Amino acid sequence: MKFSIITATYNSEKTIKDALNSVASQTYKNIEHIIIDGASTDNTLSVINENSGKISKIISEPDKGIYDALNKGIKNASGDIIVFLHADDIYADNTVIEKAATLFSEKKTDSIFGDLQYVSKDDTNKIIRYWKSGEFTFSKLKKGWMPPHPTFFVRKEIYDKYGLFDTNFRIAADYDIILRFLGKYKISTAYLHEVMIKMRIGGESNKSIKNIFKKMKEDLKALKQNNLGSIHTVFLKNISKIPQLFKKYAN
Repeated sequence: MKFSIITATYNSEKTIKDALNSVASQTYKNIEHIIIDGASTDNTLSVINENSGKISKIISEPDKGIYDALNKGIKNASGDIIVFLHADDIYADNTVIEKAATLFSEKKTDSIFGDLQYVSKDDTNKIIRYWKSGEFTFSKLKKGWMPPHPTFFVRKEIYDKYGLFDTNFRIAADYDIILRFLGKYKISTAYLHEVMIKMRIGGESNKSIKNIFKKMKEDLKALKQNNLGSIHTVFLKNISKIPQLFKKYAN
């Protein structure tokens, strides 16, 4: 089974090398790594080209935002499984893709997901917040549950069948696609009971109070669009994050 790992970059010179090394160090070898760069104006492309030995494809051109870039990556992917690794993220260890492949094979599933740790920008060993997904049930979606999107590995045929990211969303297209796949179309999924991704803190949706409210508004739109909830669901989704601040490691 071939994994297509898509990394969207824009002025990511400070972190992109870590992401590239994280992919290159994976023990599972049937991987293509696709870089979609939004015409960076810093040294991002120089860093990418200096570390291009394990990269299958590099596309650098203006885009209409992160979800447009990810869609471009999916369209250029030739693998069986679509995976996203953001430019400031890394894999928790070098066996993540290998374990994912095993789970896909054992469960014969359309998708998998796992846990995520938010880490310090300057020290990826310093854990700020632990997002433990827990097992999926359909009823959880209406209570605001979602897996961390970077851990949501999905077969390419699902994107071909049910569509790509809705670029009408600026912040919540990842939530929309999870609701669409798991809720509306009820694809199968399986939980990998461990941390898959380390994400540096400081994501777009949490940069400001304004963005937090914008995210909530888009979350509500995604819920209504997929007929899966209401403002009550958005409230539950947000308060469910509070325990993550007090949890640093798996039990």
